[in-house]
Amino acid sequence: MLITILSRFWVAVIKSLRHVPMPVRNCMARALACLMWAALADRRHVTLTNLKLCFPDMGDAERVALAKKVYRRLARAALDHGVLWAGSREDIENMVKFEGLENLTEPYAKGEPVIVIAPHFIGLDAAGIAFNLHVRGCSLYQRQSNPVWDKAALQGRLRFADPVLIAKSGRGEDLKAVIRAIRDGMPFYYLPDMDHGRKNSIFVPFFGTPAATVPMVSRLAKVTRAKVLFCVSEMTDSGYVIHVSQAWENFPTESPEADTRHVTEQLENWIQKLPDQYLWTHRRFKTRPEGEPSVY
Repeated sequence: MLITILSRFWVAVIKSLRHVPMPVRNCMARALACLMWAALADRRHVTLTNLKLCFPDMGDAERVALAKKVYRRLARAALDHGVLWAGSREDIENMVKFEGLENLTEPYAKGEPVIVIAPHFIGLDAAGIAFNLHVRGCSLYQRQSNPVWDKAALQGRLRFADPVLIAKSGRGEDLKAVIRAIRDGMPFYYLPDMDHGRKNSIFVPFFGTPAATVPMVSRLAKVTRAKVLFCVSEMTDSGYVIHVSQAWENFPTESPEADTRHVTEQLENWIQKLPDQYLWTHRRFKTRPEGEPSVY
C-alpha cells in the first residue's frame, strides 16, 4: 500500500512539472542525480561495470565522471516526462525536434512497411511519444512490475494517434501481432539492444564484449520487406533532437548474424558521439557465453 501511495505521489509530481522551464528542470536534474547516485548502488555498479567493459582504456576517475553524467541525463529524462505525459501537443513539439523525419513520414504516407530501430538512448520515450504526433505506429512494451508506473507509462504512450502497443508475451503471439501491424502500414518502433536471454539470441560483439542479441531486425525486415531506419534520440539543453536515418540499402542480407552486427556497429558509432546518453544502467551483458562467469 505504501509503495502504491508513493508511486502515485511521484507520478503526480512528474506531471506537475510540465510547466516548469527547461533551465529549472536542468538544475533539478543535477540535484536528483546526486540522490540517485547515492541511493541506487546496484545500478551504479552495473553502469560502472558496463563502462569498464566497453571502454577498457578509460581511467577510473574518468569512468566515474562519465557515469555521473549518465545519471544527470537519466534524472532530466525522468523530469521531462511531465511534458510527455501531461503537456499539450504544442509543448511536445517545442521540446522534441526531428532531423530526417521525412525519411519516416514519406514511406508511411505511401503505406510502405517500415521498421524504426531505436536503441536505448536516454531520450527514447521522448522520441516514441513525439513520433505519435506524425504517424500511427506500433511497438512492443514490457509490463512494469509496479502497476502505478505501468499505467502512467502506458497512458503516456497512448496519448496521440492511438498507437498499437503490444505487450511482450514470449510465446510468439506478440511477434505475430507485430508482423500484422507492419504489413498494415504501421511503422514498428523497435528497441534492439536488450539482453533477452540465451533463447533465440546470438552473441554479437558490443565494444568487443560478446552480448546476447536477438536478430529480430533482420528477420522482420525479410518477412515484411520493410524499409529499415535507424533512430537516435539526443538530449540537448533545451529538449531533444531525434535523428532519423535514411532507409538502409542492401538490408537485410542473407546473413542474420551479419545484419545484427551491422545494427550493433551503428549503435556503437552513435555511442561514441553521445557516450553519456546511452542507458548504461541496464545489464547488457547479463547472459554470457557457455562457461563464462557473470560480469556483474
